[in-house]
Amino acid sequence: MTKISEGLQAAEYGDRELIKELRHALKLADERTARLERELGVLSKIGTRSTPPKWLRSPSKRGSHNAMPFLMLSDLHLDEVVEPDEVGGVNAYNRDIARLRLAETARKFVKVCRDYWTGVAYDGAVVCLGGDIFSGDIHDELSQTNEDTMLGSLDYWIDEVAAALSLIVDEFGKVHVPVVVGNHGRSTRKPRSKLRARDNFDWFLGRALARMFRDDDRVTFDVSDSADCAIPVYGHTIMLTHGDQASGGAGIGGIWPPIMRLDARKRQRYEAVGQGYDMLIMGHWHQLVYGKNFIVNGSLKGMDEYAAINNFGFEPAAQAAWLMTPEHGRTWTAPILPTNRDAEGW
Repeated sequence: MTKISEGLQAAEYGDRELIKELRHALKLADERTARLERELGVLSKIGTRSTPPKWLRSPSKRGSHNAMPFLMLSDLHLDEVVEPDEVGGVNAYNRDIARLRLAETARKFVKVCRDYWTGVAYDGAVVCLGGDIFSGDIHDELSQTNEDTMLGSLDYWIDEVAAALSLIVDEFGKVHVPVVVGNHGRSTRKPRSKLRARDNFDWFLGRALARMFRDDDRVTFDVSDSADCAIPVYGHTIMLTHGDQASGGAGIGGIWPPIMRLDARKRQRYEAVGQGYDMLIMGHWHQLVYGKNFIVNGSLKGMDEYAAINNFGFEPAAQAAWLMTPEHGRTWTAPILPTNRDAEGW
């Protein structure tokens, strides 16, 4: 006989003790139900993919000149160490410097939008996490020289990245965060095609951040399980990828030929299934380039030993920012340059 049946019978015969037990059991059941509802609500908020918020798709009615600012955060290479003596004294990088540059990137992005890109009404902001957030340990020299183990780096930097996002959220009120993985965050020595995202620490960082902001309705995440992530904005579509699917770039044409090939092939693939895009954005190459139909991001690390040994051109630490408008798509662009040698102490 069930508790409910016993309770009904007890009600008929006046068994007060059994009624008391029944009420206690119902209270516990209600508490379990409420807990499950909360947990299911959290899970729905931190799903691997989320529908991009409506405010991305169309301008609000609060102004006639609406705009959406974008910031690309990629190739941060957190916890990698660059020694000034090994790069001719033109750069330095470590955990303390990276913390200063990350915070300065967020502050300067806000400053550019607030003080320089004036006369527009912001509908929110988009912060793209474009991969290679960590240098990882895919090479022996990184394992030997990084500030910490991969898990130690994750434990330290989750709060710092969340703080940078919080600064931007507080300024713009609404922020969307699309996430793709890079090649340095993988847990295998060789790149892989299957489970490419879920076997990458960049993916885990995106999921962890989504959990941290799960109770903040101002922030949405789209943590991609594939190499790409589409971002609809004002009737345009931006395709976010890391950029390591292209190879080459050492010839006289530099990075332009491989990037143009990658863009052409990717456009053809997506257009064949009715999922074409207007602009491709990527990291990986550590060179800030604003092309006609694509953007290539710089790095937070700046010049390193690998670039020096291979005689690559000098590139300062930089992250890409740009403005999207309903009328023209990408309009204003700005490099965010976070290096401050005096503050960084080198």
